[in-house]
Amino acid sequence: MSRIILIIFAFLCSHGGNKYNLAEATATIRVGDQLNSTRQLVSENGNFTLGFFTIEVETKLNYFGIWYTDHDVDRKVWVANRNTPIVDATAALTIDKTGQLIIISAGRTVVNVSDQGHAGNISATLQNDGNFVLADESDNHRVLWQSFDNPTDMLLPGMKLGSNLTSGKNWTLNSWLSDKVPASGTFSLSWEFFNDSNQLVIRRRGDVYWTSGRLMQSQDYQDRQTFDFMYLNRPFDAYHYNFSIRDDAEAIIFTYIPVTGVIPLDRRFPMWILEDKGDIIDGDSSMYLTSTAFCTGYETDNGCVTKSGLPLCRSHNYKFEERNAEFINGETKSDDNSSINLSDCMQRCWDDCSCLGFLSLNQNGTGCLMYFGTNYTINDRPGATSRYVLVPSETYQDPKAKGSKWIWIVIAVVISLVLLLLASFCILRMRKIRLQGEEQKQRDEYLQDLIASDSFESSNEIGAARKEGHDLKIFSFGSIAAATNDFSDDAKLGQGGFGPVYKGKLVDGREIAIKRLAKTSGQGLVEFKNELILIAKLQHTNLVRVLGCCIYGDEKMLIYEYMPNKSLDYFLFDESKRDILDWKKRLNIIEGIGQGLLYLHKYSRLRNETQANTMRVVGTYGYMSPEYAMEGTFSVKSDVFSFGVLVLEIVSGRKNNSFYNLDRPLNLIGYAWELWKGGHVLDFKDPTLKTTDSDVVKQLSRTVHIGLLCVQESAEDRPDMSYVISVLGNDNIPLPVPTQPAFFTGRSVLDLTSPESKSKDISVNGMSITEMEAR
Repeated sequence: MSRIILIIFAFLCSHGGNKYNLAEATATIRVGDQLNSTRQLVSENGNFTLGFFTIEVETKLNYFGIWYTDHDVDRKVWVANRNTPIVDATAALTIDKTGQLIIISAGRTVVNVSDQGHAGNISATLQNDGNFVLADESDNHRVLWQSFDNPTDMLLPGMKLGSNLTSGKNWTLNSWLSDKVPASGTFSLSWEFFNDSNQLVIRRRGDVYWTSGRLMQSQDYQDRQTFDFMYLNRPFDAYHYNFSIRDDAEAIIFTYIPVTGVIPLDRRFPMWILEDKGDIIDGDSSMYLTSTAFCTGYETDNGCVTKSGLPLCRSHNYKFEERNAEFINGETKSDDNSSINLSDCMQRCWDDCSCLGFLSLNQNGTGCLMYFGTNYTINDRPGATSRYVLVPSETYQDPKAKGSKWIWIVIAVVISLVLLLLASFCILRMRKIRLQGEEQKQRDEYLQDLIASDSFESSNEIGAARKEGHDLKIFSFGSIAAATNDFSDDAKLGQGGFGPVYKGKLVDGREIAIKRLAKTSGQGLVEFKNELILIAKLQHTNLVRVLGCCIYGDEKMLIYEYMPNKSLDYFLFDESKRDILDWKKRLNIIEGIGQGLLYLHKYSRLRNETQANTMRVVGTYGYMSPEYAMEGTFSVKSDVFSFGVLVLEIVSGRKNNSFYNLDRPLNLIGYAWELWKGGHVLDFKDPTLKTTDSDVVKQLSRTVHIGLLCVQESAEDRPDMSYVISVLGNDNIPLPVPTQPAFFTGRSVLDLTSPESKSKDISVNGMSITEMEAR
């Protein structure tokens, strides 16, 4: 039992300790607070950590700095005491009573982090961008000091390079002395005016060593920029940066911004690092942005700067490389100066004509050991010492020869590109001609099929339609694709049983509507021919005009004139637009539709004027007459039924299939019938039709009565369209009492149909008429 209690106690203590650490991991300290080796600040987003860290090579040295919290390499973004390491492990950072950031050890100040104090409510915060800011909260958080103004060897997004011409403040990176010593090193990176332009400049011990070149526009990304001499060690990666530049009378400033989403890399740790060897590295990918590779001063490759006073014994033909080498009959010269690094050692060896190689003397990368002699051998055995040795530069070429070579390369590339473009043009031209020929052949074959079809009495119906002034046109697929912006979603007006409908604009400015036959519509050659010939022959104010068709491979499209006022349902069934349709307009619409339907019945004839039977039912549930939907029997009385449904919809402002309450009739027809029988027909009208005019009220009631006459269950009981038009226009003609209408919806039809119903095609604009002729 005691063991269990002991385990529980240890568990609570350990978790209590974790809770305390989390509470300590804040982003801000205030006057009197201390950060020591056991307490750190973490930015609110968790990306950055600030605190003490230790570098141990020969001795343990403590530094205070900032780093990315989760970075694998653990590179330090900023170091406060880079030149004054602390041996005492109990050192702490604090804000003293004067408002100054200091590092204390054994009760005394050992490092002044900020340059001056300030009275007020002072706090220091590690921000989400990695900037450590000392501010006065009582003075609107005025910034007193910030780490971004005192960079070390790293440039974070938002940090500046350059100078303030008014205050004299400079922002410059300075490399570490070595990869194990944060002290100020050999190289600096600045933004300054050089060779007639502002450039990134690397200096070595104060002398210009490398320049970025004039900023130029990238060919790959027009909204991003790159450098003349900055490159990648993996050129197949598209790795670019944005940057902002300020150049005015007050300051010249450079700020870089990593471009996200361009390459398949996770840009979690964006930073530029000025290495102790003089290169700039992208810390997020470990890729080199420059390749100085010990700029010797003889040439300007990769941005290196030439120098004067170079030793006569050296030339372009030699360079230093790291090899496993053993020197023969050699002597050595050493310098254990801890303030020089590998780059300094290289320069000393280069300037001494008898020096064959060099190496850092100390484990931390400082000091210098130079090798002299007559020769050396390469030893690749395991455990051999790696040294930098002088070797012939196999890649060197005389600048004149190199320039001539590049000229011939450019000429060859240009000629190849011109020939490739000419060949591509010829191939595309021939392909276009071939496709145009195939398209014309397909159109001709399809039109011949239309003309030769048994569905038409005359073999010259399309030609006859043109002679009658209907001017049917065969449109090319390319012209329709261009008119609809390649059938974009923005050009789509809607979707019907035939297929999608698009709005287009021809090159001559005419607006058109395109019905594109969908493969899933179930409609094919018969319906396409019917609609094309029928609408071409019939001309009426209330019938839309067909302009032609487009046939291309499996594509079949009907081209209509565009009706800018859209369809009736666009206004009738929209709560915000239906009030535009007052009773006068609705009555005119009803009469206009009736006139158009009468025109179809009176001035065109069916093959069997009494009725026709079809096994292929095409139409819209809710508008099909019961005998057509159930038995496939179609007649002019089927159109009368559909007209009656539409009349009731226009009066009520509701769709026929909009009823889902099981306690009410299944559809709009049943609802109208109940109200008419109960003497409450005015309750059926659209609520937006607010009128007290007795004549209008009488017209409303009479129109509902006419609609119910049209939707009677028996086709024989329904009036023909000539009678409907007469009673709509003459209120004095008495109306017969309607019989009970057909009560069914699309759902009930599906439930009652025989296996033949599998052949049904439910569409918006379907036609079962197989032959029609205008008179």
